[in-house]
Order: sequence, then structure tokens, then C-alpha cells
Amino acid sequence: MKKTGGSVAAFVAGVTPAKRQRDAETMIALMSEVTGRDPELWGTIIGFGSCHYRYPTGTEGDAPIAGFAPRKQATTLYLLSTAEHSPQLAELGPHETGVGCLYLKDLETVDTRVLRDIIEQDYRRVLEGDVENVTFTVTD
Repeated sequence: MKKTGGSVAAFVAGVTPAKRQRDAETMIALMSEVTGRDPELWGTIIGFGSCHYRYPTGTEGDAPIAGFAPRKQATTLYLLSTAEHSPQLAELGPHETGVGCLYLKDLETVDTRVLRDIIEQDYRRVLEGDVENVTFTVTD
């Protein structure tokens, strides 16, 4: 994955529906505050910071340290593993999960303190290299 260098503001301005655009603006503010980093476009993902990852199998690449995507159906927050956040997810509010994705249909219906905690925990784990079977090197 690579940074595209596009305008985050222009990208968000084109997000539909309006609720997803509102949620994107909220996520940008929250993730900027948590990470202390400016948002950057990685295709259709809004990322904060960048890192290089490598698995023991040799698979490697670049990715944002933290990121989300405003999709039509839901805001998708990318995580290391949703299973590690089970206690927080039980208190978050309406959501769906995949292995490494948290899907939020409306940020106004979730507990943003819990969401902040989830984002902070994942971000810190990457920075500290506290992830089994993956090596992360922060590149910015």
C-alpha cells in the first residue's frame, strides 16, 4: 500500500452518504488527536503515520500505523485484531467486526471514549512492536 498524496479534505468532501462524511470528519479529529499525526490518503484509506511490516514468512509492505476508510455501508477502522478488543467492543455500541476490521454505521451511536481506547491501544502496540508474528518499523 502506498500514500497517494491526494487531498484528504477533497476526498472527504466527496464521501457519501452525508452521515459517512460527518463520521469521517469525526474520525479524522479523533485519530489526529490520538496519534499526534496529520491524516494522509493511502488510496481510499485515511492513514496516520506510516510503517513497514514484515511477517516471518517474508511477506512485507507499507501501511499506515492507524487508519480508517469511509465506505458507503460503514466507516471501517483497521485494527491489528478485533479479538484483542473484546472487552471494549462489548461496551462500544452498535458495530460489526471482521478479523482486523471494525465496522461502524453511525459514530453518534457508539461510545467515543471506548473507540478512543481501542485506537490508542492498537496505535501504541505498533509503536512498541508489541505484536506477535509481525515486525513493525515506523517510517515517519
